[in-house]
Amino acid sequence: MTQPRNWKDKVRSVLPWKTYWFLKRVREEVRAFASNGDMTSLAKVYQTDKWGYHFYTPVYEQWFSSLRHKPIRLLEIGVGGYAKSQMGGNSLRMWKRYFPQGQITGIDIYDKSALQENRLKILKGDQTDPIFLKELTNTEGPFDIIIDDGSHVQSHIITSFETLFPLMNRGGIYVIEDTQTSYWPKFEGSTAEMHSIPSAMNYFIKRVHTVNRQEWLQDEQHPELPDEGIGSISFYHNLIFITRK
Repeated sequence: MTQPRNWKDKVRSVLPWKTYWFLKRVREEVRAFASNGDMTSLAKVYQTDKWGYHFYTPVYEQWFSSLRHKPIRLLEIGVGGYAKSQMGGNSLRMWKRYFPQGQITGIDIYDKSALQENRLKILKGDQTDPIFLKELTNTEGPFDIIIDDGSHVQSHIITSFETLFPLMNRGGIYVIEDTQTSYWPKFEGSTAEMHSIPSAMNYFIKRVHTVNRQEWLQDEQHPELPDEGIGSISFYHNLIFITRK
């Protein structure tokens, strides 16, 4: 029999899950209240890998601070915790705390409904299913912020973007995390063929040209680059931010 590793495991092993979860949430909220409230501090409180394993929160703070107290609708693809129904949701809770007037939605291929709470809804669905994504936008959107922290498979990233981005509110911000997977074969990426494969990085590098679409010569159009309403594309270490005009 495996012995509990620390005091948290010991508490988890003797308490009913709902009781443990309630106490965990109380502890998180007390720590969040006591923090200075910036995104990095909240990421530490809610133990999301957006800080520590990755260092995304300073970039997010730059983009989202002006929206913090607005009634935004945020969608995050990927809840975390893999197949365990009672694990994950760390970043969703961080977003909920960071955006006190926001409505937060998460989707995952596994049922994570046990993690739902006020202003935080979690639905089971596949990010490669356009029908599901369109229905999601109809019921929970339109979204102001979308964050793809899902499978990180290149074709999945592109399908989700092509379906969801045109349905966002104007001025919306679409974020793709962990773009280093564009170089890893496990996720349909490649380092050796980085310039030629249909990776997320190549997809958005090509779409940089669409920002200047109005200056294209009429007799030299590119039908492979449709007008998707892209206002800007910004690249960071393992992150891409796309704004909608």
